[in-house]
Amino acid sequence: MPQKYLLLFLISFCLSSTIGKSQQNRPNILMIAVDDLNNFVGGMGHPDAITPNMDKLIKNGLLFTKAQCQSPMCSPSRTAIMTGLRPSTTGIYGFIDDNDIKETNKATKDAKMMHQYFKEHGYYTMGIGKIYHKHAPKHIFDESGGRANGFGPYATQNFHWDKKRTSTDWGPFPAEDKQMPDYHTAAWAAERLNRTYDQPFFLSVGFLRPHVPWYVPKKWFDLYDTAKLTLPPYLETDREDLPPIALEIDDLPMMPTTEWALANGQWKNILQGYLASVSFVDHYIGKVLKTLEQSPHAKNTIVVLWSDHGYRLGEKNTFAKVALWNSATAAPLIYAGPGIPKGEKVKTPVELFSIYPTLADLAKLPKPKNIEAESIYPLVKNPKLKWDKPAIVTWARNNHAIVTKEYRYIHYEDGAEELYAVEEDPNEWYNLADRQGYEGIKKRLAQYLPKTNVKWAKASKYDNNDYFIKQKIEQSE
Repeated sequence: MPQKYLLLFLISFCLSSTIGKSQQNRPNILMIAVDDLNNFVGGMGHPDAITPNMDKLIKNGLLFTKAQCQSPMCSPSRTAIMTGLRPSTTGIYGFIDDNDIKETNKATKDAKMMHQYFKEHGYYTMGIGKIYHKHAPKHIFDESGGRANGFGPYATQNFHWDKKRTSTDWGPFPAEDKQMPDYHTAAWAAERLNRTYDQPFFLSVGFLRPHVPWYVPKKWFDLYDTAKLTLPPYLETDREDLPPIALEIDDLPMMPTTEWALANGQWKNILQGYLASVSFVDHYIGKVLKTLEQSPHAKNTIVVLWSDHGYRLGEKNTFAKVALWNSATAAPLIYAGPGIPKGEKVKTPVELFSIYPTLADLAKLPKPKNIEAESIYPLVKNPKLKWDKPAIVTWARNNHAIVTKEYRYIHYEDGAEELYAVEEDPNEWYNLADRQGYEGIKKRLAQYLPKTNVKWAKASKYDNNDYFIKQKIEQSE
């Protein structure tokens, strides 16, 4: 072989060996997404929740107790997580087909989606269940397990609630766990964790419960005695100091109200249905995590578990998500794995869409380009680090919440405001926005409001009430 070709061969061999070794040293990633899970988790301090597997993950990892979604509904929240872009930048304020995300506008075209980014950096990507809104864009995964349609199985006749435009209901159904999609999701994920791979893998597992309907087999309901359940804090006059636009946005006649639940003796039954669903999904999260623990990948896999937003279970007189108050925007966020502190909790608000760049940092990959999300890797490595960056939540166009450790400031498109001193008023019962002495605080927090508020993307929709129908018509591309 001529000397110059021998030299080229040796250089090529060395480069490929270095790349291969680098890929082998990179951690695998197991991402677990749980739909509509709020803080009803034992390890997050809930007095009734039976969640041994998430509790164990919290004990063995790092919990962000005040993580905030970018939008209090699944589709815009998950889109923000997967693109690293805010809803105010994409115009995706409502539902959108997974395959339409990338072509929404210049910002989405320029940004790499999370799984595409990791695939291009040598990861073998796999996914099952609800990861994006439906499942995932076509061809985003090297291997896909798909997703069962809807949120069934559904009872032939509703137990308690039968309003159009919501699948909300609660009751013991069906007879066996194996009739539930999450049962099969866990089995598919466990089988992939038992395989061997010649490159690092990124496995995404999306569970459906506790999304409505709160149907799971009876044995999960039997875990909870309704007489002993703790009601969430509730103030009958809570909504009296809200601006008109807040009430307009939160007009949800298809959902149960707390007044209805009290009058019909259903509040604790609703809690039982939700908690039963949480315990059910915790069990199948445990199946996946136990498989990982017993696999050859246990010592080299980063686990991140998150939910797309919170869920109100009586707070602000509603059983629903879709609001800018903490009960709708706060979601679990847990990291665990090599190099991550164990048993630590960070009480500073952080943003859920930080997951994308944070995982890139944990995998020692280059910083993703053309995204807005900031990595919280410094906090992952040092939970005691001072962190002054607020979390920003958006609900429809130009309605935002700015969340810090001390305050929640809500600013609506018509200029109306809410302000809560959350350390003294954790339930956000007393709106301080119109009281004297808070002008400086509002002005300081208002500096963080997104400067870009693009119009509704044509492919994005949400028509649950007159406010959203009107705003989409008046403010769409």
